[in-house]
Amino acid sequence: MAVMFTLFGLNLLFKIKPEDAMDFGISLLFYGLYYGVLERDFAEMCADYMASTIGFYSESGMPTKHLSDSMCAVCGQQIFVDVSEEGIIENTYRLSCNHVFHEFCIRGWCIVGKKQTCPYCKEKVDLKRMFSNPWERPHVMYGQLLDWLRYLVAWQPVIIGLVQGINYILGLE
Repeated sequence: MAVMFTLFGLNLLFKIKPEDAMDFGISLLFYGLYYGVLERDFAEMCADYMASTIGFYSESGMPTKHLSDSMCAVCGQQIFVDVSEEGIIENTYRLSCNHVFHEFCIRGWCIVGKKQTCPYCKEKVDLKRMFSNPWERPHVMYGQLLDWLRYLVAWQPVIIGLVQGINYILGLE
C-alpha cells in the first residue's frame, strides 16, 4: 500500500519525499515476503508435528492408528455432521479417497501445511474441487508464490554465479 500511495502522490499529503516513501514501501514488501516464507516453513513443520503426534500420519507412509469413519485424521476429533448435510458450526468434506474431515482441518492441512495428500492414506487431493469458490483460490496462489520465492532465494547464489561466469567469458564488465 505504501508503494501505491507513493505512486498516487499521497505521500505529499504527509510531506514525505517520494524517494523515502518508495524505499519504505519496497522494504515493507521484501520483509513481508521474507516473513511470509518463514511463516510458511514454520506452518509446515507444525503440521508435520501435529499429524505425527495424533498418530494418523507418519513420514514412512503407514499410519500408526486406525481411522474410524467418524473421526477427523487431522485434529483427532469426532465428526458429528454428515457430508451431505449443512453443519451449523463446521461442515465436513469427503476426499476422493472417501476419507472424511472437518472442512477447516483439511483446508489447513492443504493450504497452511502445504500437504496436497490425504492425511491418512496419502492419496493426492484435488485442490480445484476443494476450492470451488474463486475467492478462496488466492490463498493457494499466495502459497505457490511463496514456494517460488523460496526456490529463488535458495538458487540465487547459483544464478548469480552463472551470470557472472557468462559475463566473464564474454568479456563484459
